[in-house]
Amino acid sequence: MKTFIHIIFFSYSLLLSSQTYHVKEFGAINDSVTLNTKAIQNAIDTCAKNGGGKVELSGGGKYLTGTLYLKSNVTLYIGNGTVLLGSPSYEDYTADTHKNMYKNEPHMNRCLIFARDAKSIAIEGYGTIDGNGYRKNFSKGRPMLIRFLNCEDIHVNNITLINPASWTSAWLYCNNISVSGISIISRVNNNGDGLDFDGCTNVRVTNSNFDNSDDSICLQASQPDKPCKNITVSNCVFSTKWGGMRIGLLSRGNIESVTVTSCVFRDIQDSGLKIQQNEGGEMKNMVFSNLVMENVPRPIFMTFCQQRASVETTEGEYEPLNRMHNFLFNNIVVDNSKGDKNSAFFLTGFPNHYIEDITIKDVQFVISGGGTKEDAAKIVKEYTLDVLKGWWPEFSKVGTLPSCGIYARHIDGLTLENFSIKTVGGDDRQPIKIEDVKNVSIDNIKFNDTPCIFEKIQD
Repeated sequence: MKTFIHIIFFSYSLLLSSQTYHVKEFGAINDSVTLNTKAIQNAIDTCAKNGGGKVELSGGGKYLTGTLYLKSNVTLYIGNGTVLLGSPSYEDYTADTHKNMYKNEPHMNRCLIFARDAKSIAIEGYGTIDGNGYRKNFSKGRPMLIRFLNCEDIHVNNITLINPASWTSAWLYCNNISVSGISIISRVNNNGDGLDFDGCTNVRVTNSNFDNSDDSICLQASQPDKPCKNITVSNCVFSTKWGGMRIGLLSRGNIESVTVTSCVFRDIQDSGLKIQQNEGGEMKNMVFSNLVMENVPRPIFMTFCQQRASVETTEGEYEPLNRMHNFLFNNIVVDNSKGDKNSAFFLTGFPNHYIEDITIKDVQFVISGGGTKEDAAKIVKEYTLDVLKGWWPEFSKVGTLPSCGIYARHIDGLTLENFSIKTVGGDDRQPIKIEDVKNVSIDNIKFNDTPCIFEKIQD
């Protein structure tokens, strides 16, 4: 008898956990005008209370809402043709959704969808989450679309995320993340990052499209004891006004064990792969392979320097530099024939703080050319604090480089192999210039189909 009762109870629990809760049954109206925050939240809370299941928005139309709190064991499902629409009023976004971890950016603390300490959560469906983040709605306070804090077992699949007022998503100190088949379009406001993983572990991003006004994917570590590690990105397409993938800046903890493969980068204003260590963490063990880039002025931009990025460090205080080592880049095709002369692989450590063990091989690099003799004689500034003036180590701080293909300095262990550089027009700069680089191995480098001559300056 007792066993029979247990079976009935288990079956009932299983039924509850698989239930679907339609938000219309809780009073939500998909007319794009009615504010549905309470109705949708009631559906989420009821679902979580009953053991979990699916909260469904379907039937087409737009469900307007303010901040929603996603709970453990709940899947937020947005059906094909249906939109979850963020309120255009900043007051509809609550203030208890943690904060942005970058300095000087409290205007991005609020968000549309928030989860804290949740397990087994998902956002799925072939519908759309629209942040409604136009500048006419949000000029000062600009909420993010999604923020997850200390969550585990997260799935975001087959959903379209558009029009955030700032970042599309921030993932803080989360574990076991799967993102697949999503599309992000974030061009209507500033700081339109795509996926920002801060101190996250075991992350998979695949089969997704990005069209951003800022970095498409960011890997960072705002807490010294929260590493960002075990990250894979594959089969994605990136287009952005800034960086395709930015790794670092916010780098108080370790960032390690990263693979990026079989991706396309196109029409990017700044850099394809932007790897920048400038706080107290260690950055290591990364592989980037089978990449195609078109109109990407800096396919690889690496910097190692000192700067404060975190909101939790005091103004004027800087953490000691640690290590940045073990990077492999291979099978990369870059076509920058339509760009300007500021196209190059730019790798720079810092005096007495070398980036260690970089290998770049099997690369085809087409550039427009246009560099002058004056450009060839240029001395490149170091990324010192007085040069940065409180800002990030961006390319604009140094400008045109004295080489047209590769500029590398302050590196210990650099291997270049099977690297072809071709210019559409003439260029008076050397194709490769290396400065204060130790343990160099260069093999089969061609410039316009002839063996490459490069300039090496040793301090």
